Amino acid sequence: MDFVRGLVVRSLRGRDKGEFLVVLEASGREVVVCDGKYRPLERPKRKNPVHLAATNTLLSSMNTNREIRCALRRFSQDS
Repeated sequence: MDFVRGLVVRSLRGRDKGEFLVVLEASGREVVVCDGKYRPLERPKRKNPVHLAATNTLLSSMNTNREIRCALRRFSQDS
């Protein structure tokens, strides 16, 4: 699956393993993600796409950190 802006992903490796993140931008070799709390929009994280598992959910609104946190909260409660 291609990583596109707004896609919700789960981290498979690193300190954020198991956490849900949202894709801000994607290039061939890296994906820029944030979670709105530990990694806000102002300080996103670059990750290798191999270390991410895509979900089938796209977020329509990602304007603020609060919107991202509220949207990702649903995924954290389900797991």
